Amino acid sequence: MSQQNARVIIFDTTLRDGEQAPGFSMDVPSKLKMAMALEELGVDIIEAGFPIASPADAEATRQVAMQVRRPVIAALARCRPADIDEAARALEPAERKRIHTFLATSDLHLEKKLRITREACLDATVTAVKRARQVTDDVEFSAEDATRSDRDFLCRVVEGVIAAGATTINLPDTVGYATPDEIRDFFEEIRRRVPNADKAIFSAHCHDDLGLAVANSLAAVQGGVRQIECTINGIGERAGNASLEEIVMAFRVRQDRLPYDTSIHSPLLYSTSQLLTDLTAEAVQANKAIVGRNAFAHEAGIHQDGMLKDSRTYEIMKPADVGQTPEQLVLGRHSGRHAVNRRCETLGFGLSADELAAVYHEVVTLGEHRKSIGDNDLRRIVARVRAGQEVSQSTH
Repeated sequence: MSQQNARVIIFDTTLRDGEQAPGFSMDVPSKLKMAMALEELGVDIIEAGFPIASPADAEATRQVAMQVRRPVIAALARCRPADIDEAARALEPAERKRIHTFLATSDLHLEKKLRITREACLDATVTAVKRARQVTDDVEFSAEDATRSDRDFLCRVVEGVIAAGATTINLPDTVGYATPDEIRDFFEEIRRRVPNADKAIFSAHCHDDLGLAVANSLAAVQGGVRQIECTINGIGERAGNASLEEIVMAFRVRQDRLPYDTSIHSPLLYSTSQLLTDLTAEAVQANKAIVGRNAFAHEAGIHQDGMLKDSRTYEIMKPADVGQTPEQLVLGRHSGRHAVNRRCETLGFGLSADELAAVYHEVVTLGEHRKSIGDNDLRRIVARVRAGQEVSQSTH
């Protein structure tokens, strides 16, 4: 990490918000295995679960709190005494613990979902934070649907919960509605208007309904946020959360525009992503940034030629930086001669100019009917070409 860069805390909610998504449910052993991988990856905070939701969630949170020691272990709780008490019980074995309590602040949620007044909301938030502070000095408050809340009221709530002892203030874009310029202005305004804002760390939790979760998270950091809530592979409710791996590598690659550091050990990103897919049996899309199987793959001939001469022509980071396999030149109908020759050399075949021309022609022809051409396919093609040339030579 550089001396001058601001530090951004990585709050991983793969085991809580991510696991709530349909198809991504994990049992207790799976959650514990994932939590240990997240610890190795270097995340600062692991949100282990929502203990009041079910006995299994409470037990998973307790097991993570007991066995994962370096990161802060967080548990989610509504602004209700029973929720906070259950979270406290689950977190009891933790070396470092955080209670994360939340309540919606938008008029839409207050009127239609909760059916309470603004004053009742304000009272509930302050009371909950005070109760959580009896258990731990590390208390986070989230204003659900913050980006669609009335700014004056939201400022009152934030001021109130900080005064009550909240040390982290999370203002989520719960439904993925905000745009990057808007969310940066949003955080700057709230931090400017709340008198005691300097006594808390501000956090962003962005959803991907418009495909803007990562962009919004980065914009929030530029607006003064110093904690980002995210998940491995971007999993989560509906379209998902901001993707941890994309955020981390955006900071790493674009230090000129995003001079921020994290504690993440990036070469473990790919293996952590793969572990999650194994535990949930939910694959990552092939073209997913950073961890998708095609994230560093090149089939087009012009790209392959550039890659063979200097990888910087088409790659802004090294595959090894995130734990991916280097130089993934995929052979198919779009491939170029240079890539075919390189793959043949890798397999131990030194081809003459005529042999290369014939092999290349067969690769392109086979590529019309196949998505990709593997090493065994290439071996058979080379064997056929050489056998054909021997036959041709023997008849002359």
